[in-house]
Amino acid sequence: MNTRPRKTDRELEEFRNIMQVPSTFEEGFNWASLVGALFIAVLMVPGALYMGLLAGQGIGPAAQWVTVILFIEVARRAQRQLKKAEIFVLFFMAGAAMGMPFSGLLWQQFYPRSEAATAYGISEWLPSWYAPFADSPSYVRRTFFHRDWLPAIGLIVFSTFFGNLKNVVLGYGLFRIASDIEKLPFPMAPIGAQGVLALAEDVEEKDAEARQKNWRWRIFSIGGALGLAFGSVYLLLPTLTGALTGSPIMIFPIPFSDFTTKTQALLPAVATGISWDLGNLIFGMVFPFFGMLGSFIGLVMTMVANPFLYHFKILTSWSRGDDTIATMFKNNVDFYFSFTIGISLAIAVAGIVQVVRSLRERKKQAPLAAAVQGGGPPSGRGDIRLWAILLCYFVVTTIYIVMSGFLINWHRGVMTVMVILGFVYTPLISYVTARLEGMVGQVVEIPMIREAALIFSGYKGVACWFLPIPMGNYGQMTVFYRQCELTGTRFSSIWKSQLVLYPIVIFSSIFFANFIWGLAELPSAVYPFAQQMWELQAANNSIMYSATLGEYSIFEQAFNALYLGAGMLFGLGLIGGMASLGAPVFMVYGIVRGLGQTLPHSVLPQFIGALLGRYYFQKRVGLNWRQYIPVVAAGFACGQGLVTTIGVGITFLSKAVIHLPF
Repeated sequence: MNTRPRKTDRELEEFRNIMQVPSTFEEGFNWASLVGALFIAVLMVPGALYMGLLAGQGIGPAAQWVTVILFIEVARRAQRQLKKAEIFVLFFMAGAAMGMPFSGLLWQQFYPRSEAATAYGISEWLPSWYAPFADSPSYVRRTFFHRDWLPAIGLIVFSTFFGNLKNVVLGYGLFRIASDIEKLPFPMAPIGAQGVLALAEDVEEKDAEARQKNWRWRIFSIGGALGLAFGSVYLLLPTLTGALTGSPIMIFPIPFSDFTTKTQALLPAVATGISWDLGNLIFGMVFPFFGMLGSFIGLVMTMVANPFLYHFKILTSWSRGDDTIATMFKNNVDFYFSFTIGISLAIAVAGIVQVVRSLRERKKQAPLAAAVQGGGPPSGRGDIRLWAILLCYFVVTTIYIVMSGFLINWHRGVMTVMVILGFVYTPLISYVTARLEGMVGQVVEIPMIREAALIFSGYKGVACWFLPIPMGNYGQMTVFYRQCELTGTRFSSIWKSQLVLYPIVIFSSIFFANFIWGLAELPSAVYPFAQQMWELQAANNSIMYSATLGEYSIFEQAFNALYLGAGMLFGLGLIGGMASLGAPVFMVYGIVRGLGQTLPHSVLPQFIGALLGRYYFQKRVGLNWRQYIPVVAAGFACGQGLVTTIGVGITFLSKAVIHLPF
């Protein structure tokens, strides 16, 4: 990242100029939105839960496009046209429903009984409001509809409601500052809005001939056909065979093919393999080219570095025969846990420095008072007063702190942490991220703040890790509000839809999580991704949870101040060196992403997609390629989502048959 003023980044400008803000805004919430919420809760939520366990990718984008297209077709047959604002609200509701954390219930029934939690002595310390104790009959019956689960479900309901409220309101306030006052361009926002416009333009065409000339719809259809074809092989086949036979048939291994044991002689301590998901190839074309190039460079650097680290006895835990999961976990404990923290700190420092310098330059160019006077919201956008935003933030944060104090018996050290994270760190990091999103489309995170604060709080046990902590980075929400603005949707439509969606999705999530757990033990062979990845996730989580047990832990083995310092120096040197060479902004973040412990199996197909997009399709299509490919990606997600929905529906029907006792 360059922290000094320099020439315009050409790739950033490509993304900035894709769309312009309309002059009028429309209401997007109506009775169709309520029906949409019910549709999402009944069909999309169970599909998301099931596919997250099967393939690890959920159906987030796919659910959005399936919902939108279905409602467009129903409206068309009712001689009605959905407006852009109505389409965007449906799109938002589907995405918001997929983001609600009730899939966490399925994880919470697994973690207390996982090998890692048991081996590191964490299971016996887990509080009852996280998960019932091991002797609870709910585990034998495989059901959440048991009184032992009431505290855990209640805490999730609490955290979800107030977390969404804080995210929506504070994100809006940050958007007002970054967009209305500071006039930042938000270069990555048009990607998410292009697909909505494609469908809206198709709806607005009055006759079939005009509809055929609509380039967005034709390109969306191409992506949809690709998604249908590939999804039938990659997701539908294993879903149906797993439901009917109990052993899924996979032509393309899910989640990836693991080559680590085959390459260990040449590349010791290096995780190798490839993901066969065609979506990686397509989304590699969507993302900035230099970001994908940086990821590939970072991956190559890791593949070169790990054999040397193994030779010099730094990666000491790795042994021949370890697969990808074991390799990544052991390397994480030996080196990358601390090294990655150092690199992330360097990125955070550079991001904060960039924000401070940009504010100084703006202050020199125009007084802040003048900026505020000229930064009022556009008429009809559905804005609220800034004092209401501040009041909501203060009240919600206070409620979080009170609830955490009740659960933790008002531990003084933990309560101090809550106040600092809620009222100091959260607004600071959220503002920095909002400005970086507005300038270059990137997020900044200061790593391990929560973890370090809880460790130094003096608390003994593991309950502090599961508290509803009033900490978040709400700067990322500003991109969503920009997309809402680009599609001409009133912000009030979004807030109304959240109020309607929340209770419906809560009930649906609990019901279907219970249903899925009742189908088969989790994890098991029926769910390949969960069976392969959940133990790694449990082991990685246990590293941190063990830090507050008051005895020697895996955290003490993984945390190394020397490696952390080396990572920070390396990160600062990388950023400074690339800035002096004038390297694109996206490349710096890409290299950091590719370094260390990013799962390498998706990086290669994404990089191949980036090469195809830049050196083949863009040469043939021209600069319009940046407008086309997001629509192709949206269509692909929609096509794959249709296939996924069919497969999940058939699976649930086959498993829901009631066997009579005679």
